[in-house]
Amino acid sequence: MFVDEIRAVVGSDHVFDGAGTSHVVDWTGRFVGVTDTVVRPGSIHELIEVLRVVRAHGRSVVPQGGNTGLVGGGVPLRGEVVLSTSRLNKVGVPDTASRRIEVEAGATVESVQIAATSVGLRYPVDFGARASATIGGTIATNAGGVNVLRYGPTRAQVLGLEAVLADGSIVSTMAGLLKDNTGYDLRGLMCGSEGTLGVVTRAVLRLVPAHASVTTVLVGCASVADAMSVVGRVCHASDTIDAAELMSRRGVSLTSRVTGEAVPFEAEWYVLIESSTSQDQEAVLARLLAGCSLVAVAGSPSRRRALWRLRDEHTSSIATLGTPLKYDVTVPLESLPRFVAAVGEAVTAVARSAETIVFGHAADGNLHVNVLGASAEQAVDEAVLTCVAAHRGSISAEHGVGTAKREWLHLTRSADEIAAMRAIKRALDPDGVLNPNVLLPPL
Repeated sequence: MFVDEIRAVVGSDHVFDGAGTSHVVDWTGRFVGVTDTVVRPGSIHELIEVLRVVRAHGRSVVPQGGNTGLVGGGVPLRGEVVLSTSRLNKVGVPDTASRRIEVEAGATVESVQIAATSVGLRYPVDFGARASATIGGTIATNAGGVNVLRYGPTRAQVLGLEAVLADGSIVSTMAGLLKDNTGYDLRGLMCGSEGTLGVVTRAVLRLVPAHASVTTVLVGCASVADAMSVVGRVCHASDTIDAAELMSRRGVSLTSRVTGEAVPFEAEWYVLIESSTSQDQEAVLARLLAGCSLVAVAGSPSRRRALWRLRDEHTSSIATLGTPLKYDVTVPLESLPRFVAAVGEAVTAVARSAETIVFGHAADGNLHVNVLGASAEQAVDEAVLTCVAAHRGSISAEHGVGTAKREWLHLTRSADEIAAMRAIKRALDPDGVLNPNVLLPPL
């Protein structure tokens, strides 16, 4: 039997039926699948052997890390085998000379951050789900988070990686060379591929200095346009800005009520700005924000954590109102104020009683659009994503295309680009073994 063969590879304790477990539902609760097999290989050799058995039985797999995605990308929608990386979770010792660290795919983002901090360094990819999101998952989706403005997305942190292809062959750039122009960038190809081309097993990650001085400021603004003006002014004048986060009155008041964190003042829109450097930047930010009447500076680490909690807990706070339709999108900065207004109107036009809550990364144009109380999911999908396209944006900024947006891929990618991606998928996974129901639209 199939399961018996899998047990012979990884041991009985690491194979189980996924029915009723968190492995068959994504974080939003919107996408629910089914599987009779969840398998947790403990080494690359076990993983290769698992894939051999899967292929021999004509099955397919869904690679799964922390399962914190929001677009159904890690869910076994059609009975696929769930290939969990939870046992591949080793975190190496940071190399302070080269500022890098070697980790396995199942290690959480937070565990890597802790290891980096222990030697005075920092892993710059950061977001609210840091405690459960895995490195393999962030590579698969090219996750961004709050520090993309200064350090770039996950792809910019991956100096090398190891991945197993569908046929069991191994692709490895674990030397982590900064300069290596020997042909195609297979490392970069894996970043953002959503587990459709290979299963990432290890990575070499870039670390950055952990600056001694961190300044965190909450600014109140009358409108999105005013908020973007503040962001533009600060980012233009300083190269030490790590994050600039946009939040609405509705989002902040909801998060405050759910978490119990106090809000320093009331405003229609808020921008949370953070700067880090080797020298105190509070005076610099104070000068740049001199024209703003509503400003709260975090005077202590605890106050900084409190301000960030108002931002980090947006997603979980919104979920207390019901299962939202979530859209992780990007628009050009100059279009962002118009888009925020237009997307709310577009949703209301097709779901009159729905509520739209928008927040996100103001400095890179990545917004999280949350729609609550809408029954016409398809109509809302179309309204939001066509609005994104109308503003020359991308339908996916961080969580990937998954299954939620695959039919809308044409709004961001041309027919020729989609055909090229299909050709790559066929070349590396001709039998469709790896995550077959995500990213590319059905034929």
